[in-house]
Amino acid sequence: MPDWIEVAIRTLLAVAVLFMMTKLLGKRQVSQLSLFEYITGITIGSLAGYISLDTEAEWHLGVVALLVWVAVSLLIEFLQIKSKRMRDFIDGTPTILIKDGKLLEDNLKKERLTTDELLGVLRQKNVFRVADVEFAIMEPSGDVNVLLTRENQPLTPKHLGVKVAPEQETQTVIMDGKRLDEPLATIGLSPGWLHTELEKIGVTVENVFLGQVDTYGQLYVDLYDDMLQVAAPQQKAALLATMKKCEADIEMFSLSTDNPEAKSMYEQCSKQLDAVIQELKPLLTR
Repeated sequence: MPDWIEVAIRTLLAVAVLFMMTKLLGKRQVSQLSLFEYITGITIGSLAGYISLDTEAEWHLGVVALLVWVAVSLLIEFLQIKSKRMRDFIDGTPTILIKDGKLLEDNLKKERLTTDELLGVLRQKNVFRVADVEFAIMEPSGDVNVLLTRENQPLTPKHLGVKVAPEQETQTVIMDGKRLDEPLATIGLSPGWLHTELEKIGVTVENVFLGQVDTYGQLYVDLYDDMLQVAAPQQKAALLATMKKCEADIEMFSLSTDNPEAKSMYEQCSKQLDAVIQELKPLLTR
């Protein structure tokens, strides 16, 4: 067999084995790596190259070495899951770099991190003053997480005492011009509903590059033709406006009648409708 054919076959075999081993090791192997996982990734790649190109040696020994490395990696991950002490020993522990707006120089030296590097990480997180930082912690993965002081944190609805509705997962119901029935069924909608919504905006499924339905049943579409403009859904705004109009009409009826019983009834209905509007307003103004 010519060498180039043998190398091609071994390379395909190495790719297949490497893919299977990586799938077995899990998603962490291709995301944030610990020190041991980093070493494992390099070693597995080197062994795969050895299997592909070393035509003189017995290539199956490389496969054996690869399997041993994967087995050791799985054992280490199992021990990490079962023991915090093993996790701390292998992955390390978080290190506080800033506390109460003060740099901890000893911890910076421990992590071999210069002040310039830390300031650069802070700028990436839109933090330009160390004094604005309550805590900055370097995780075992090497990422730096920052907690701003309370007065420098962005406002949230909770700070303002505003009640907002819970947000659920948005479902993608159209992709690449094709309807996806499973996400539609997940949110309790039918293909007929989808086609009706598309007719309202004058497009077909084939014209839609991406279509999504939010937790409130509103359809948002992105068309293949970027020059075409599609109006944003207005159902919630229209419903809120209608409810406010009804409340205003009831108040007008209350003011225009001289019958005490009717006036009292209208006033009570107006208060009840106002309470409903205030309760639904967080849902209808998102």
